[in-house]
Amino acid sequence: MRGRPRESPTDSATTRYRGADGRWHARVTVGRRLDGERDRRHISRRTKRELDAAIRDLENARDSGQQPWLLDNVTVEQWVEHWLDEILPLAVRWKTRSGYTSHLRVHVLPFIGAARLTDLRPETLERLYRELLDQGRSTQVVHGVHRTLGSCLAEAVRRQRILSNPVALARPPRVERTEIEPLDVEECRAVLAAAQYRFNGARWSVALSLGLRQGEALGLLWDDIDLDAGILRVRRALQRRTWMHGCSPRTRKEPICGNKRGADCPQRRDGGLVLVEPKTRASRRSVALPAPLVAELRAHRAAQNRIKLERANVWDHTLDLVFSTDWGIPVDPAADQREWKQLLRDAGVREVRLHDARHTAATLLLLQGVDIRTVMAIMGWTEMATAQRYVHAVDELRHEAARRMGEALWNSPRSPWPAPGRPAHGRPG
Repeated sequence: MRGRPRESPTDSATTRYRGADGRWHARVTVGRRLDGERDRRHISRRTKRELDAAIRDLENARDSGQQPWLLDNVTVEQWVEHWLDEILPLAVRWKTRSGYTSHLRVHVLPFIGAARLTDLRPETLERLYRELLDQGRSTQVVHGVHRTLGSCLAEAVRRQRILSNPVALARPPRVERTEIEPLDVEECRAVLAAAQYRFNGARWSVALSLGLRQGEALGLLWDDIDLDAGILRVRRALQRRTWMHGCSPRTRKEPICGNKRGADCPQRRDGGLVLVEPKTRASRRSVALPAPLVAELRAHRAAQNRIKLERANVWDHTLDLVFSTDWGIPVDPAADQREWKQLLRDAGVREVRLHDARHTAATLLLLQGVDIRTVMAIMGWTEMATAQRYVHAVDELRHEAARRMGEALWNSPRSPWPAPGRPAHGRPG
């Protein structure tokens, strides 16, 4: 009788049969699934001899540890969603995963999501990059997509979903980097003068003198600062997370509540302003405070305590934050950004990013003669390449380098070049 035979639940042998279509079929056990059930793979050939050869190849691959059956019809979208939802949460921090999710769901899946994973070629990805550039995306965004897709497909190679990573051969566009010009000393003084009488004015002194990341500064608690010893300890960071739906199982794509945004879900979860671990292990650090900053922080704490007394009934005492709103709750990073831009306008200083205050602090430390290793410890860096991206050769450093070279070669603190009329080398004529 033709057709698929009935199998015993305990039968792990290969099953052969001739189907109603006239072809020969087999079910081969290749391992166990995550639920413990046998993983049976179907193969079909025109003749029994061809089927036996295919069975031998599959069994040999199974016994040698290879998994060619994973090279199936999985699409890019199916693999990306599996990587984002099942693999990444176990390996990376929330913010990293959020960035990867944005790159893949916004910039990759709309273009190549329906393609088979095994059909991806370097040329496929290069067409994707050109399409993103034509849509007005920056080269930095395209490079971010390139790196994220490379990590995603590297995991597919590791799990034998594809034989090689096409991203390794694809060429992304050349990144045009703009030179960052940190604030100079006079601009920093103007900013600090404009912040002097603002609520949380010491926040900007911390940014420009210590170079703390935004989340690190906004996540500071008073327990992290020893004003008597002049020490600040970075132990956590404030982060805004996107609200997730709480009404549906994690495996369900469409929310039960019917709202598109997780923020509108009646059972929303895992969102809002939260305190998290610092960015890296090196980010957990202790920093010595300049004496003027200690005085500023003392004055700031006294002013904050006065407001606490005035608003004792409404002040949020959950967290003893160094920099909070005038109701005691964490400062929203977006509001912090707006305050920085307004502060620059009030100080009459050119507009720069808030993160450029970190570049400024690192550069000013070098101007004061602090060695690069100490700067790296203050900033929480572990790699010299990271330091080189943040530290900038401003004019003061260039002139100081020229002065020291003049002293070294010509033993003169003045110009390193020979005086007019004097021979460049040899004895005087």
